[in-house]
Amino acid sequence: MILCCGEALIDMLPRTTTQGEPAFAPYVGGAVFNSAIALGRLSAPAAFFSGLSSDLFGGQLREALGASKVSSTYAHTSPRPTTLAFVRLTNGQATYTFYDENTAGRMLTIKDLPELGSEIEAMLFGAISLISEPAGSAYEEFMRREHERRVMMLDPNIRPNFIPDKAKHLRRIRNMMAMADIVKLSDEDLNWFGEAGSHEDVVRNWLDRGPKLIVVTHGSEGAVGYSSQHRVTVVPDKVEVVDTVGAGDTFNAGILASLHEQGLLSKTAIASLPE
Repeated sequence: MILCCGEALIDMLPRTTTQGEPAFAPYVGGAVFNSAIALGRLSAPAAFFSGLSSDLFGGQLREALGASKVSSTYAHTSPRPTTLAFVRLTNGQATYTFYDENTAGRMLTIKDLPELGSEIEAMLFGAISLISEPAGSAYEEFMRREHERRVMMLDPNIRPNFIPDKAKHLRRIRNMMAMADIVKLSDEDLNWFGEAGSHEDVVRNWLDRGPKLIVVTHGSEGAVGYSSQHRVTVVPDKVEVVDTVGAGDTFNAGILASLHEQGLLSKTAIASLPE
């Protein structure tokens, strides 16, 4: 089973009522939550860990997980409210206003971490859940506690506007990267680190620090996977893009689901993947 660890929230999307009045409609979301849903829909055994609220929206999140056959058994439940993200669209571009103070997800602590059994073969971490405290420290400790016995995947999913202290977040991501077996980044994420050299130079340097597989996505140009021995480029089919929201989250699920399906979701197998 693959345990996705990170944020779950409600996106409040702008809509218009039948009377023509502006309104907002609640939709389930969150980067790591999206990955869990995608894994379930790909028929991979999946579970989700986060701080979930006992409120109305927390129930909506649990129902969505269940509908995609994703277990929420490991989630920590509290009476704190669910994080809300109000979305404003201007010329097709989205801007967000977050209501995240003292929420069930943000206030997750180390004492809320579950004990895991042998059924968990891999864990996924990343996105904005690693920024806020105390949740960010809790997720980092969870990876530290489990990384020697399970496959770890990290997607930094950098959102510069949400990061108040770049130096602190950089330390966390580098610490977690050293514990990860698989790291996925976009080319924009890679640029945020500000390291000298080409993308491949930076990735090769990182491969010496812990990860066994690093995948860099390049939008319409495809993705490049790097290991210590190989470099593989996959060029996507050309399609009409309707919406890119959740694309990277679904990509993560595709990697993990494929490795699971092929019997390669183990530390030994990932360290020696063929081309």
